[in-house]
Amino acid sequence: MKSKKKLPFKQKTLGDGQLLREFSEATSDEELVWHRDRKDREVTVINGNGWYLQLDNMLPEHLEIGNTYKIPAREYHRLVKTEGCSQNLTIIIKES
Repeated sequence: MKSKKKLPFKQKTLGDGQLLREFSEATSDEELVWHRDRKDREVTVINGNGWYLQLDNMLPEHLEIGNTYKIPAREYHRLVKTEGCSQNLTIIIKES
């Protein structure tokens, strides 16, 4: 029997294809893995300081509150947390 891996975030469905997702500042680096999503995503940062988004073959980009970041479908990406990060990251994800 295959065990289900615990995800490193809390999530709430907002409706209209949007998700509210929160990553704890206590999330370990090992939990923030490279992965791909099946659909294009727009990620809007609601709260969080010291977090970065890294797309495949790119340098990490600092996530700024209020900004929206596009992640193309099937492109490898991950979140990166800076050392000493003391805020949770809260984002809204819209898939298309």
